[in-house]
Amino acid sequence: MPASVDSSSADAAIVGGGPSGLAAAIALRLRGWSVNVYDARRPPIDKTCGEGFLPGASAALSKLGLDLGSLPGMSLRGIRFLGHHTSVYAPFPCSQGRGVRRTHLHEALVARAEDLGVRLKWNHPVSTPDSLRERWIIGADGIQSRVRQWAGLGSTEYDSVRFGFQRHLALEPWSNNVEVYWGAFGQAYVTPVGAREIGLAVLTHRPEIRLPEVLADLPALSSRLATAPTTADRGAVTARRRLRRVTRGNIALIGDASGSVDAITGEGLSLSFRQADLLATALAANNPQLYEVGHRKLARRPQFMGALMLLLDRSPRLRDATLSALAAAPPLFSALVRVHIGREPENPKCE
Repeated sequence: MPASVDSSSADAAIVGGGPSGLAAAIALRLRGWSVNVYDARRPPIDKTCGEGFLPGASAALSKLGLDLGSLPGMSLRGIRFLGHHTSVYAPFPCSQGRGVRRTHLHEALVARAEDLGVRLKWNHPVSTPDSLRERWIIGADGIQSRVRQWAGLGSTEYDSVRFGFQRHLALEPWSNNVEVYWGAFGQAYVTPVGAREIGLAVLTHRPEIRLPEVLADLPALSSRLATAPTTADRGAVTARRRLRRVTRGNIALIGDASGSVDAITGEGLSLSFRQADLLATALAANNPQLYEVGHRKLARRPQFMGALMLLLDRSPRLRDATLSALAAAPPLFSALVRVHIGREPENPKCE
């Protein structure tokens, strides 16, 4: 494949060099496009997230030529919900998930993009669209997307904002599962990401609450974590946001810039990887409408499942009753997990 060309003759400019932007760059490069990626930061780019990939993420990344299982991390067998008085577990139905530090994922995406000849312009903020001369402009610049504002694509159908915090602990994982602890202030997610490392993330609707307050309401988890060395806490905002359009003229949006699912779904990055393949297919066919239609379809299931889980977050009585009912009928929880994961592309017969 030929090397990248100068920006004056490149096919696409991608504003944002996080996982979404790099995935889009790789997908377009695999179709022969010349691509420039612009970002004000330098890699590896970290961000507050749960770092647990559900089954299906591997298939989306394999289309980009990346093997998620080869990255440093831990295999994930299933998911466990834990309330104050009950818990329920479901294994992933066909293949395993993967716990991976976001920095490791970003490094792998950067290396793949470089191998393909994507031109990566770090420490290069883009302040106006006039500074870009490429034929297509792709906004992969996150939930506060400047590219979205340029294109006038900021109209949303729904917004639900929550606050997230994350730390990593030097601690041997006690299970190969994602564990979700439900408490009065929000949820705490425990994800094994190494042989002696776990990721801890919390989500809350209350802006005054921080990670220690959430943990204080979860004594069983707090006791496991009490003496483990820990990194400093990182914070972020997560939102459920749906745009009416994700393209206009020669501008297209991807990842959180194009609308987002609440982090409670664990589907944000996986969704952006699938969007990248779809976007590249649509632009190569000179048919942005194909991306518009497919983008809505891709988001439908995680948006629906996110809405259900947010309902449990807002209603303690409903949450306690639901967890008790699921604990009494584990096959029902397994069925819900299968719905949440969807049919795995690498296992089309797995229902």
